[in-house]
Amino acid sequence: MTGSAIFRFSLCALWTCLLVSCASPRERRIAANPQIYQSLTTSDQLLVQQGRIREGMSKEGVFLALGRPDGVAAGRQKGASIEQWTYFGSQPVYTNTIGMGWGGAWGWGGGWAMRGSGCGYIGPWDPYWVGMAPAVTYVPYKAATVTFRGNRVSDYLTGPQ
Repeated sequence: MTGSAIFRFSLCALWTCLLVSCASPRERRIAANPQIYQSLTTSDQLLVQQGRIREGMSKEGVFLALGRPDGVAAGRQKGASIEQWTYFGSQPVYTNTIGMGWGGAWGWGGGWAMRGSGCGYIGPWDPYWVGMAPAVTYVPYKAATVTFRGNRVSDYLTGPQ
């Protein structure tokens, strides 16, 4: 191989890596499981690409569309064996917090200072401070529940529950 051929090959390999790393998790599942994807009907392939499912879809199609479930439960309902997959998501909740602590400005005058998670007025010999700062907490929620009878979706519920 010549130097320019090695350069072109390296550039192509780098470009491929960049494209693959930009792919969504769903696109990576489809790329990693082409035989499962090809076994789906054309309409199910379109749903999988959109991250959607339908009643009657196979477990494999649901896996490609939504990913691995966060929880799996098995049982019986009306005399039939069922399996239920549960998916969780998280939602940010923004709040303002009040922080307190020890610290101080040892000098002749007071002033505003940043300490820990907030800022507040610190007197000339006051080692205690109080301040407010924004905070974010992620709250989990049930994003989807899919029930299978046999290998097919019998019921599903998507969206925050």
